[in-house]
Amino acid sequence: MKDVVFFLKQIHSYAGKILYLNLAAMILIGLLEGVAILLLIPMISISGIIDLNVDGIPFIGMFSFLKATPVSIGLPVVLSTFVLLVVSQNLLQRKISIRNSIIQQGFLRYIRVETYKKLIYSNWSFFVEKRKSDLINILTTVIGRASAGTQAVLQFMSSFITTIIQIVLAFLLAPTITIFVLLCGVVLMYFNRTFLKRSFVLGKRNINLSKSYIAGITDQMNGIKDIKSNTLEHSRLEWYETITKDMESEQVEHMKLRSTSQLYYKIASALFIAIFVYASINLFNAQVAQLMLIIVIFSRLWPRVAGIQASLEQIAAIIPSFKEVKALQNECMDSEELEINVNRKIEPISFQNEIECRNVFFRYNQNEPESTLKNINILIPSYKMTAFVGRSGSGKSTLIDLLMGLNQPEKGDVLVDGVPLSSENLLSLRRAISYVPQEPFLFNTTIRENLTLVEPDASDEQLWESLVFASAAEFVGKLPHGLDTIIGDRGIRLSGGERQRIVLARAILRKPSILVLDEATSALDTVSEERIQEAITRLKGKMTIVVIAHRLSTIRNADQVIVLDRGRVIQQGHFDQLSQEKGKTFSHLLRKQVELAP
Repeated sequence: MKDVVFFLKQIHSYAGKILYLNLAAMILIGLLEGVAILLLIPMISISGIIDLNVDGIPFIGMFSFLKATPVSIGLPVVLSTFVLLVVSQNLLQRKISIRNSIIQQGFLRYIRVETYKKLIYSNWSFFVEKRKSDLINILTTVIGRASAGTQAVLQFMSSFITTIIQIVLAFLLAPTITIFVLLCGVVLMYFNRTFLKRSFVLGKRNINLSKSYIAGITDQMNGIKDIKSNTLEHSRLEWYETITKDMESEQVEHMKLRSTSQLYYKIASALFIAIFVYASINLFNAQVAQLMLIIVIFSRLWPRVAGIQASLEQIAAIIPSFKEVKALQNECMDSEELEINVNRKIEPISFQNEIECRNVFFRYNQNEPESTLKNINILIPSYKMTAFVGRSGSGKSTLIDLLMGLNQPEKGDVLVDGVPLSSENLLSLRRAISYVPQEPFLFNTTIRENLTLVEPDASDEQLWESLVFASAAEFVGKLPHGLDTIIGDRGIRLSGGERQRIVLARAILRKPSILVLDEATSALDTVSEERIQEAITRLKGKMTIVVIAHRLSTIRNADQVIVLDRGRVIQQGHFDQLSQEKGKTFSHLLRKQVELAP
């Protein structure tokens, strides 16, 4: 029952008083059904149609007027009353079913929105540590499965309330017999605990299989080019066949469990009913009218008890999914970056002079023995171009993440015009930044929609202006539908250079005061690199440009170059100045690239 209470608390947090109204209506349905059954036989007996001894049956006096009523009139009255009760019950049941559906679907959306909101507002470190496919699995599969428990809980409550009411009515008729039957039911429920435990285990297994399935599919679709080019289709198919076989077995085992549970329950129910009827006649001397009523009640009661058992098994199987969702929500809350008011308009930060890193240390994990960045002291002047260079793993991208506020220093401060970066101005800083990653990401839609993501109200003139700045206008103009050309998944219908220039155009369209380029030309051919370099040169003096450079030739016009090695700043100055410092890291990197150049 604790799982049911847990689930009800979650539903209550969404539905509130509507849940209590539904529960009240369920009680009324149970009363109507119980009264219809309880009074049918006594009413018929009193009407004189059938001679049954109904003396001693509670509430029978209210129908005594039927004794003086002719049978020709009494029968229609009795049956009309019964039909009226049944119709009222089912009309109310229909209303409750609709409201339960509204609660279930609303609760599903509530869980989805709450989970996604907490997820999207988590800090960058959270996403660095998490596997993308696990998050996708929770957002798509696990939440849907968890919300299915809403219907199971509501169905359980309906069956439970109706069952209690009918037990009370049966107790008023024959308390001794009812107690006997209840004891049989308690024994039956006790032995069925094994099925609940097994359902919970299968629910956890379902989550693990779903997680592995989504993870594998995500990795394989992301790496489909490698799979095709390295003829790995057979091994990937073997994996797929294995995991889908495990998923099939899990579902079949779950169905076997449910059907076995119901089989045992129905067999036991039949035995208990037989014992109950024998005991009622031979041990408890039940009157015919009483016996008929109790048989009618319990013939309807047993299926409901079986339904309670089935609902409990379904809830037990779903609880692991719901707990997985709640665990993610709690983890996201612990990693919450800052409280965001979605109705507040965020203005870009007023950046006039410089961004400074003052005595900055950073490490991704506090258990790591050594910091990733160590005692960083640098100035990035406004409206200038600053380039970061260094060997792989030197800390360039980590430092950029700090400058954008994605990571927070372990020690030291990042200051914008002398003001420390904090939750108060973090969003304003990001609103002033446009970021172009090494691997450009585009959505599977038109060029227009990919550009207007950052400026929904941008005119065609503004779109073409940004494309001209990014040296992309020429090739976009030659596409079949221009701005309205669909570019495929991740922009696959465009070349690498074309994708990079579209992303650069999107960054420029935002009119940022700070443009961050994270090795934006490292994977491009010479012609594409030159065009992007031309675009960047045209932007000099119009905004602050921060570049992580792999190809040193692309930063020849930088106003300052900062060289990193093992998380420390080891050189700083103009390109020509650093190239003349023989025996140092920058000149060594430059010489190596010249030697490798074709």
